Amino acid sequence: NEDRERAWRASRETKLETIPNCEACTRPTPEEVRGWAQSFDKLMKSPAGRNVFREFLRTEYSEENMLFWLACEELKTECNKHTIDEKAKMIYEDYISILSPKEVSLDSRVREVINRKMQEPSSHTFDDAQLQIYTLMHRDSYPRFLNSAIYKSLLQSLSRSSSES
Repeated sequence: NEDRERAWRASRETKLETIPNCEACTRPTPEEVRGWAQSFDKLMKSPAGRNVFREFLRTEYSEENMLFWLACEELKTECNKHTIDEKAKMIYEDYISILSPKEVSLDSRVREVINRKMQEPSSHTFDDAQLQIYTLMHRDSYPRFLNSAIYKSLLQSLSRSSSES
């Protein structure tokens, strides 16, 4: 069982590492990148936007927020009870446990709800926590992202290359 857990964790980490690179294969248009400044939802619905935002979060040492959010999104697509149990346990260990180096910042009420729900995990066990982290990224990191060199240089390079063609 521990071997299967390790293998799943390794494949998940690999998937999380490679997904953003694949997402970046589709180069966003200047209009799409400008749209990210109009709303956080547009940014988060865009695979390329999530990738660029994740790179920004990495510079702020808060990439775990995006990784947690992505893991919750992946959990919501699961139907198999056994897989849900395993993935929920991994998410808990990776992002909720106070012993985790990737622990996300949650209030005590949400932690209590998760602890109760972990008795019988479902694909929606972390919904409250996911919303709290989404809101944190929206209010805290997103405004800084829009003013960051990462975002501004991407916008500038795309605008330059589209005006050249």
